[in-house]
Amino acid sequence: MFTSINDLQLFLNKFGVLSFPLFILLQALQVVIPILPGGLGLLGGVILFGSFNGFLLNYIGICIGSIIAFLIARNLDNNYLSLLFSQKLIDKYSKKLNENFDKFFTIAIFMPIAPDDFLCYLAGTTKMKLHKFITIILLGKPLAIFLYTYGLEIILNHSLKLIK
Repeated sequence: MFTSINDLQLFLNKFGVLSFPLFILLQALQVVIPILPGGLGLLGGVILFGSFNGFLLNYIGICIGSIIAFLIARNLDNNYLSLLFSQKLIDKYSKKLNENFDKFFTIAIFMPIAPDDFLCYLAGTTKMKLHKFITIILLGKPLAIFLYTYGLEIILNHSLKLIK
């Protein structure tokens, strides 16, 4: 099922209208448990549900997952980060905590290449207010998701044309 887009579409179609919340849940989980590259889920959403619905479902799922990651980090000690992320990544971005993290975080969330999952957890370890975090995520994520999703879609379509 996971080796064929058609098989995955057929599987999700069995859930009818529940396929949308199921996909949103999967996208939220990929932020909270950052095992798979987020780009795969973004591209999958567009392939499975079309450009508009895929973008919307990706956005909703990633925003929910980002908020959950922030809240997990807020309620656990900083050692939790080392369970999910490399010490090299933690050290690299922890330097930003001494600077103006809110400004750095805002700019990074708008960029499609930042390690967003990690940054959401890191933000939870700072004094950033939840409402500020949510505002940054809700406003910053659409551009990054759009650029990442459609960039991957263009690359995939171009690659498929080369193969044919």
